[in-house]
Amino acid sequence: MSALVIDGHPDARSLTAALAQRYAAAHGDARVLALRDLDFDPNLRFGYRERMTLEPDLVEAKRALQSADTVVIATPLWWGSVPALLKGFFDRALLPQQEYRYTKLGLVEGLLPARHGRLLLLADTPWYFVPFTGLPAQTHVARGTMRFCGIRSVRTHRMLGVKDASDATITRWLDRAERLGAADGRRAGAPQPIAAEAASSSVVATS
Repeated sequence: MSALVIDGHPDARSLTAALAQRYAAAHGDARVLALRDLDFDPNLRFGYRERMTLEPDLVEAKRALQSADTVVIATPLWWGSVPALLKGFFDRALLPQQEYRYTKLGLVEGLLPARHGRLLLLADTPWYFVPFTGLPAQTHVARGTMRFCGIRSVRTHRMLGVKDASDATITRWLDRAERLGAADGRRAGAPQPIAAEAASSSVVATS
């Protein structure tokens, strides 16, 4: 596996989930990690004062993170941030001395080996509201999490105005995810799969 696609949406019927699947299918050597299917406590109950025992699903997820050359995170923007499920995964899975550490000079050193990252960010917010509201989830995930943990090059792909998007727009977004997956697969030398079947936008009701 050269690419790990983290689906941070709680609903398997979401557009987020469809984008993650479309990217992975086109890549040729990618795994989708749907966080809703993992069995773990998303609450970091003791902060960093006491280490919680990692559930088997988190142990396996961390192994996948440590072996991926490309990490893709697909998430909606909710209340200016990400779903609690994804935030809880970050809290529990990304740990000091494992995914990052601080040097003697107090500088952060990311420990994930991935060289490339992508953030697929969906929001109901229309594009023309962004100058006023900003997209704090983009900064949180791309810079404060992915780059913080060592993913050196992170590109963000924003899909805005989801709740009012037409079928044609949704199809265009799905096609974009497919093109990104195929491009990353070619760069990684992954076997090129048969073109993915277009997903029906009628089953994608939410971001």
